[in-house]
Amino acid sequence: MNDRSSIAILAQSATRPWPLRITLALTLLVWPALAIAQQAIPTAPTADPSSATVEDTAFHAQFTSVTQYHPAFASPYRGAYSLDPGSVGRTTNDITVYAGLRPWAGAEIWIDPELDQGFGLSDTVGVAGFPSGEAYKVGESTPYLKLPRLFLRQTIDLGGASQSVDADLTTLAGRQTANRLVFTLGKFSVVDVFDTNRYAHDPRGDFMNWALIDTGTFDYAADAWGFTYGAAAEWYQGDWTLRGGLFDLSVVPNSPTLDATFGQFQYIGEVERRYQLAGQTGAAVRRYASRGGVSLNLEQPIGSDLGLFFRAGVADGHKEDYEFTDIDQTAAAGLSLTGARWGRPDDGVGLAAVINQISSLRRVYLNAGGLGVLVGDGRLPHAGPETIVETNYNWAALKALHLTLDYQFIVNPAYDADRGPVSVLGARVHLQY
Repeated sequence: MNDRSSIAILAQSATRPWPLRITLALTLLVWPALAIAQQAIPTAPTADPSSATVEDTAFHAQFTSVTQYHPAFASPYRGAYSLDPGSVGRTTNDITVYAGLRPWAGAEIWIDPELDQGFGLSDTVGVAGFPSGEAYKVGESTPYLKLPRLFLRQTIDLGGASQSVDADLTTLAGRQTANRLVFTLGKFSVVDVFDTNRYAHDPRGDFMNWALIDTGTFDYAADAWGFTYGAAAEWYQGDWTLRGGLFDLSVVPNSPTLDATFGQFQYIGEVERRYQLAGQTGAAVRRYASRGGVSLNLEQPIGSDLGLFFRAGVADGHKEDYEFTDIDQTAAAGLSLTGARWGRPDDGVGLAAVINQISSLRRVYLNAGGLGVLVGDGRLPHAGPETIVETNYNWAALKALHLTLDYQFIVNPAYDADRGPVSVLGARVHLQY
């Protein structure tokens, strides 16, 4: 397990279109210069350069199937965006192909076509912290093809210790220096770059709940599947990392269609600080982003096989949610343990909890029959914080095959104290090459 830890502070905000157009234009103009600069800046050699693999091409694939079920629960009424109070089960399936190419030094081009099929519980509405990050509001009974990612990433080494880069689904194996610049341009997910956390960020491999894998108040630009067009820049220097990005919003919140004119967009900033605590290196990240919001993201190893994460955020509760979900304040914490202690180092156990809340203005809106991105019971006479606990066991049946059993307990779904609580049982099959 990597013993690096971090704290991140993230912020978000939306603005008028002209800064995005200028930024994208400047990025396109300077990209050839960045490639030349990569060749010109000296890098520290590795201790054994021959031992570091450098990939020029890569091909990966993954398959994930998630089935979730909840028994009937108390519900004196329901609305258009309510969780179905009956006994319900649903399944989602997706197959993704990842193809990568290194056109020149420091650069990577990735294309990731994907085939999706299935539905989330209640067509992915009824809970602000929705139980499955693999479910979307655009479910289909027949498989359909989409293109989540098509992007160029350029890394410019600035010196410092040489580091090996392990191959991953969208990363070519290679080398980089500790101090560096990284630029990403094209179609990808905002959370490919921002709000990352090694313990809670991947619905195909760790926790499943929306408000655990990402900060609930991080209302990031995306289409209904979580992807968008944009550009991001990262500066790694010593124990610090600065990130910034500009991204296209959808025409209607959480809808399949992005704004082709970039008339609606979002800018995001993030500051990360890595630190040492009791011999383990941690990191903290602070982020600022549009709709007005700030969040904190902490990851901290506790020994070689146990890790802790914490997220908290607030967003402007006086405005409509842009893309993600209906959360104005959130706090989440959890633990992730590998199976090394019982001779199963590739297995994992997770336990986490999140508390979500909305503003008084949003409570009035929902009580009047309003609909949010994911919630809307038609009324909200008795509001309360939406509280969710999730636990799971991830069994490595084979190196490439992981099977997960998951349980979530949801109190006050959609902030409605008159409905629930709800128990959600889940099973996940994940195959990755």
